[in-house]
Amino acid sequence: MPLTLTPVAVLHDNYVWVVDDGHHAVVVDPGEARPVTRMLSSRRLHLAALLITHHHADHIGGVAALKAMSPNCQVIGCAADVGPLLTHPCSDGDQLSLPSMELAIEVLAVPGHTLHHLAYRIGKWLFCGDTLFGAGCGRLLEGSPQQMHDSLLRLVSLPDDTLICCAHEYTLGNLAFAAELEPGNHHIHERLTRDRSARQRNEPTLPSTLRDEKKTNPFLRCHLPELQLAVGARDGNSVTAFTLMRQLKDIFRTA
Repeated sequence: MPLTLTPVAVLHDNYVWVVDDGHHAVVVDPGEARPVTRMLSSRRLHLAALLITHHHADHIGGVAALKAMSPNCQVIGCAADVGPLLTHPCSDGDQLSLPSMELAIEVLAVPGHTLHHLAYRIGKWLFCGDTLFGAGCGRLLEGSPQQMHDSLLRLVSLPDDTLICCAHEYTLGNLAFAAELEPGNHHIHERLTRDRSARQRNEPTLPSTLRDEKKTNPFLRCHLPELQLAVGARDGNSVTAFTLMRQLKDIFRTA
């Protein structure tokens, strides 16, 4: 059966992503259990696995309750990151499969936000946690600018039709920052109009396409001289530009 992707809104601005085949489901980063259990119950889905990108509470807060509800489900993540509920440790380059579902899961290490952050690819879907956001990227809470820059370069090398399934609804604020840096970029203004309309309808702005991210996400455009100039990078180095851009974004406030 074809796979279905569903975002489940939890907490303040998180999305839990659910991939199902009509019978079984994979759940990504369950920061809260109850909305997920309601969704699974309403669709009569059996929980096959939990994919964990990193250890922050808003990504793993529902793991214990979901595991208790479905004791046979796999809990997949980094052994150094997730803790005792982990049942299937994985690392960069692993190719995973689930006995109950016909799908392949590719594991990518993308450190920066945290040291052991993982992303997962299922077909065209990229579940990237807090590494890549709609028009933005995660804060550097554990890793270095070089690590995050390298992780983003790795993701930007994926096919343009990759669908970016990140964990937070941050797109409008990120686009406002992008527009400050590139006021003449019509792709940013077109996306702002489109995504504002989506939010007014209480719809998610995600998933986005990697193609759109390349046109509108400043953190994927640090190699461009005009963006380097905008953030004050004088050495022509994209890591320098990324570092300065991340510092500016950390203090940026939308109107």
